Amino acid sequence: MPNAKAGPSRLEQKLRAEITGDVFFDRFNRGRYATDASFYQVIPAGVVVPRTMDEALRALAIARDDGRIVTPRGGGTSQCGQTVNEGIVVDFSKHLNRIVSLDVAGRTCVVEPGIVLDDLNRQLKTHGLWFPVDVSTASRATIGGMAGNNSCGGRSLRYGTMRDNTIAIDAALADGTQARFAEVPRDLADVNAPDKARALFRHMLALGEREAAEIGDRFPKVQRRVGGYNLDALTPRNAANNLAHLLVGSEGTLAFSTRIELKLWPLIRNKVLGVCHFGSFYEAMDAAQHLVKLKPIAVELVDRTMIGLGRDIAMFRPVIAAAVRGDPDAILVVEFAEETVDANLAKLKLLSELMGDLGFSWTNEPRKWGGVVEISEPALQTAVADFRAAGLNVMMSMKEAGKPVSFVEDCAVPLPHLADYTARLNEVFARHGTRGTMYAHASEGCLHVRPVLNLKLEKDVKAMRAIAEEAFAMVREYKGSHSGEHGDGIVRSEFHEQMFGSRIVADFKEVKQRFDPANVLNPGRIVDPPRMDDRSLFRYPPDYRIDDIKTVLDWSAYPGAAGGFQGAVEMCNNNGACRKLDGGVMCPSYRATRNEKDVTRGRANTLRLAISGQLGPGALSSDEMMETLKLCVSCKACRRECPTGVDMAKMKIEVLAARATSHGLTLRDRIVAYLPRYADLAARFAPLANLRNHSAPLRALMERVAGISAKRKLPAFRSDTFRVDAEAFGPENGREVVLFGDTFNRIYERENLDAALRVLIAGGYRVYVPRPVDGGRALCCGRTFLSAGLVDEAKSELQRLVETYAPFAARGVPIIGLEPSCLLTLRDELLSLRNDANARTISAHALLLEEFLAREAESGRLALPLGPLPGKALLHGHCHQKSFAAFKPVEQVLRLIPELEVETIESSCCGMAGAFGYGAETYEASLQMAEASLLPAVRKADSTTFIVADGTSCRHQIQDGAARGAVHAAQLLAMSLERTQASQ
Repeated sequence: MPNAKAGPSRLEQKLRAEITGDVFFDRFNRGRYATDASFYQVIPAGVVVPRTMDEALRALAIARDDGRIVTPRGGGTSQCGQTVNEGIVVDFSKHLNRIVSLDVAGRTCVVEPGIVLDDLNRQLKTHGLWFPVDVSTASRATIGGMAGNNSCGGRSLRYGTMRDNTIAIDAALADGTQARFAEVPRDLADVNAPDKARALFRHMLALGEREAAEIGDRFPKVQRRVGGYNLDALTPRNAANNLAHLLVGSEGTLAFSTRIELKLWPLIRNKVLGVCHFGSFYEAMDAAQHLVKLKPIAVELVDRTMIGLGRDIAMFRPVIAAAVRGDPDAILVVEFAEETVDANLAKLKLLSELMGDLGFSWTNEPRKWGGVVEISEPALQTAVADFRAAGLNVMMSMKEAGKPVSFVEDCAVPLPHLADYTARLNEVFARHGTRGTMYAHASEGCLHVRPVLNLKLEKDVKAMRAIAEEAFAMVREYKGSHSGEHGDGIVRSEFHEQMFGSRIVADFKEVKQRFDPANVLNPGRIVDPPRMDDRSLFRYPPDYRIDDIKTVLDWSAYPGAAGGFQGAVEMCNNNGACRKLDGGVMCPSYRATRNEKDVTRGRANTLRLAISGQLGPGALSSDEMMETLKLCVSCKACRRECPTGVDMAKMKIEVLAARATSHGLTLRDRIVAYLPRYADLAARFAPLANLRNHSAPLRALMERVAGISAKRKLPAFRSDTFRVDAEAFGPENGREVVLFGDTFNRIYERENLDAALRVLIAGGYRVYVPRPVDGGRALCCGRTFLSAGLVDEAKSELQRLVETYAPFAARGVPIIGLEPSCLLTLRDELLSLRNDANARTISAHALLLEEFLAREAESGRLALPLGPLPGKALLHGHCHQKSFAAFKPVEQVLRLIPELEVETIESSCCGMAGAFGYGAETYEASLQMAEASLLPAVRKADSTTFIVADGTSCRHQIQDGAARGAVHAAQLLAMSLERTQASQ
């Protein structure tokens, strides 16, 4: 590996002078690019995020001339360490992500390497086409990265691998030579390429001819063979002579891909699933070879471990309940996609008959217990697919020091040997004192196999090495491939000689030397690799330690130092589900900026590096850490949508608390945090308190001294705040409920609480609005204090609330709130601040209004005389509602209103997020988040449509961004009641 000829400062200066994209040489950003989804960590010298392909190639030239190595990178989701290295990382994913051309009739397209698979397929869908190499990381995997790994996907049984679907690649060699790698005649007649490229092509074809016999003897005869270089693409017996196939699977070690031409397929129009259940894992694996004879497009394994973990993850619990019967040891999800519905149903019938012929029945003893659950509903099929695709993250959700480790991750063996191979592999795991998890592509004999190990322990590292050697020996015995989908990287490259033999490995070196004689492009991956168990390259090296941190929240559910905070942070496995660009909420700031800094993964990596001392002293409360978290809106989407449960909103409270202790509070922090304590006083002097909204000079002054954007109006104080002259309302014999009047609705929009009170009384409930037991100011959940890191103040507020509500909760009275962020604090942060019986009881009885009403309706107890509201309601969900599965009840309750059509906006975070949208430095990002889907949908709605949003911040964002008033669902319910009363 070449040594640097100059210090980083000179290199950085030159890159900044010639690159308009981002150039990073600071510790924090370099640290964020030091890991992928493997267990390795290599700190790069710098990072370049080019705006154009010319800039990417310029960065390559500058780094090469400076003696630096260069690693191209897409989504950074590789599991073998192939996207981490010590030189300059060039990130293609932010800007180089266009479809360059599309030939619908010819079913081909040309794309830039940074385009994400799901994004590509969203654009192709309108033309009835898709790119079918459907990897489980499709929401963040880039086409360039998939080409680099020779990705396969779950449906490779029908559609083949990335190699099978790549027509051509335009690429630049390390020396800057650009050429088109595509199908060529062996004599290279009529090939238009630079002389250097023609000489290279000639050399490669000659190598293929020279080594044809050895390649035929040594390359495994399984479809999922993605190890080493694809030398078999060069042999005379390969009629295509497609040189692009040599670049596919080369892991960025041979050339920079600049454009990739892909083969496209018609969309799947009809699809059914047969979920085959097995009481014995061995029998499931043995059955796979027979199931594929029915010609499904996929057969995917889900084992007992994954089912069990999925049942503990809120977002997957419903799909498991619907698709899984009993307690299987394994299920095989068999997918058919024939031309007609009838043909698919016929396939399902054949599947059930085949399971019977194989001796399986729902009434048999465990070894032959089983059967088929048929799934034809598209929504449930999608949910099953999403669960299977999340297999890696589901497996990594174990809250223990050991985690399933990827190193024998995707060996592929011929199907007749799959059952014996997995049985023997489990014996290997047991011999080394561990157990394994298995899932994925049973149809191809390629299972994602992960033994549970703690790589912080030397004994487990030794066990990993021993398991790898034994597993790979078995794979060779079965004439399979030790690398069946995810590539080689650091973890498997050193085993190439055992798999392919010394002559083929020498050929690999010859290819690398001929393409890249100066060893500039991602060295040490595929050729001349380090040992896979070199702990200096691990994310957790031998000297890895966590600083002594005093935490303010309860992290005891997790292992490790700082009361479990270490374990919570380390739950992030870098698989990058937070980088998805569509669906759900996570991660709204990343969707707005596309910066690694602003995604949950980037923040978690930064926290891990900070608490382990790798970013220097005081990193946890540093300015750089605050910059890292600046655009985190605490939406809590990651809490639900990250399959490993990384709760960045909760972690941010720890950082804010550390920051408040070491640096104190800003004026804006104080204005926001202490709102509940001065709100009533401000309301008494509302015209004066609101003066800033009507004065441009005051707005400018407040922006200058407090950082509150002059472009925003603040919520207006009003003198008629929500006050009641009694503690109980409604019929004395009605079912008891407590109405929690949060600060925001109480001070700014009392009509929402008035409406909720009317609705509950009309429903026959006895509604309590208890005064605080200390006789003081109104109750508060403490959220504003948490947003500034003032945890002790939040505890003080919650103490008053708990004392007041505990007697009601103790006798089972529901505590009902309107503001999602406030009410759901009682279900979340309250238990992180105190875990006594009173707190637990209150948490268990805390419900949003719609949750309570939906529950009452489902039980048959709801008796609301709702009148018709002809028209349409456009509904936006608050992030916290979605995070706590509390949004669906809003839809359910609004649909109880006669003649009201309810349409939900598929929106992420509104971008206001409490005080976030008011910040001068976050105002633009706030609007970007809102413009992603919410504001355009609101603007399209006609003037008679009700805009419904339960969040105070959401309503203000809609008003500011679309000039439309939005209402709380409680108001629509109250309006519906009034229609009934008016007609009587």
